[in-house]
Amino acid sequence: MKISKIFLSGVLACLCACNCTTDKPDNGQNENNTDTPEPKPEVVTKDVVAYVTTADSQMQFERSTFNFGKPGSMSPYQVTYDKTSLAAEPVDGFGLAVTTAAAYNLLKMAPEDRTAFLEETFSREKGAGMSLIRVSIGASDFCLDDNYTWCDKPGLENFAVHTEDKTYLFPVLKEIYAINPDVKIIGSPWSCPQWMKCQMPGGSSWDVSKFNVPVTDETTYNSWTGGRLKPSCYDEYAEYFVKWIQTMEAEGFDIHAITMQNEPLNPGNSMSLVMPWQDQKEFVKVLGPAMDKAGLADVEILLFDHNFNYDGKEGQDNYPLNIYADPEAYKWADGSAWHNYGGSVTELNEIYAANPEKKIYFTEASIGEWIGGWEDRWNFNFLSNCLLNDYSTMFLGVLSRGGRGTVLWNLMLDDKRGPYSRHDGSCKTCYGGVTINSADYKTIVKNSHWFDCAHASVALKPGARRMKIKTFDLPSGLEIQMYLNPDNTVGAIICNNSAKDQDFVFGSTKHTVKYKVPARSLASLIWQE
Repeated sequence: MKISKIFLSGVLACLCACNCTTDKPDNGQNENNTDTPEPKPEVVTKDVVAYVTTADSQMQFERSTFNFGKPGSMSPYQVTYDKTSLAAEPVDGFGLAVTTAAAYNLLKMAPEDRTAFLEETFSREKGAGMSLIRVSIGASDFCLDDNYTWCDKPGLENFAVHTEDKTYLFPVLKEIYAINPDVKIIGSPWSCPQWMKCQMPGGSSWDVSKFNVPVTDETTYNSWTGGRLKPSCYDEYAEYFVKWIQTMEAEGFDIHAITMQNEPLNPGNSMSLVMPWQDQKEFVKVLGPAMDKAGLADVEILLFDHNFNYDGKEGQDNYPLNIYADPEAYKWADGSAWHNYGGSVTELNEIYAANPEKKIYFTEASIGEWIGGWEDRWNFNFLSNCLLNDYSTMFLGVLSRGGRGTVLWNLMLDDKRGPYSRHDGSCKTCYGGVTINSADYKTIVKNSHWFDCAHASVALKPGARRMKIKTFDLPSGLEIQMYLNPDNTVGAIICNNSAKDQDFVFGSTKHTVKYKVPARSLASLIWQE
């Protein structure tokens, strides 16, 4: 996959330069009536760039710059780092899902406003530099039209890009790629085409006891909700994935990975397909060779794509580990993907320990009305259970367990929490990473998930590797991770969930960085090593 090499001379000059202007009119002459031009103001570049967002919203991705401290500077809390001791797992990136609902809202904006927002979100030079997004393969619960796939008539000769994706998704993705050509996509289907579905054994998609029963009756199941993939359709469905990847890449969109099913243990989504680990184990043995034959071996296949607690389904614990245990399935499975609507991130302890060579991604989490604190969406109070706790779990927690990146759900929704699918099972109380006012499609409020993704993205570039650090008696509620980026910059990400400001000194054999992290805040620091 492509790794962007961005050097500090380009980044920090853009982020840290002081913009000096003069009100003196330019009449082509100085006061001595000569043609000598006035000297240009000196551009001052500081050593360290910092970004801070506080839980009370008083600071929102606020940027500051300062110089290195003197060697031997003291502080109550010392953090030393060693850039020669790096984790094996590189970071791929962070970002938010681009649904057709998000794309619809973006395309309702004036072009200059949309470009400004997308640059603030995805640009390495002008913004946060988010570099990992998720798209649905076909419709999701945040689509505009009826539920759909790219092949709703039986037979792959009917495969074609759906109008909704061509109209909304493709134009937005093209603009994102013009801003940041190194963005990577994870694709996930909410359902296979209906003609590939059969009913659950025993007749009920909701019957937990039937999840582990092999499919024997392939009578077509004419519903978007629930059902199982017909074993006789494994080859055709594998070719469906191949065609989708080839189509997207022909449009210029870098497909980094796919999952075989969004929430495979949830039969009740607006579009869904039950795919217990037993089914996924067999299907990956067909999908992997099909992708390899098509020259798509560099596209990762991720297992699971569901909750830490396996949605409470009997016999589905350790879902990816059960698949890795099969040698042929192991060969084709690159890693696993996770959501947090149930269970704890500590579930990844066992997943990572058992197979550290397999990749881990966090691919979905939502915020919404159920959280509280949303009384005035245009004056949002960033409660710590959104901004700080989510960052601790889905970013620091995932990364510390071998995670490669995090994608949240989803980029932009309007003040009516939509557009969303009209079908049962879709989330009608979710908020996006940002909320746009549907009265003008201009006024934007950034919600906690945008800031979470921005703080990780601005400090950790694709290819960053975690460094070993030493800390001394850090107070409760403080979490720090440090990374070496491919351009030899150091990125530090900090979550201060304590009620006090905290002074730190970050030091190596070369530099000393002194910084005060505000109470109940996220902080990201970047400097050239």
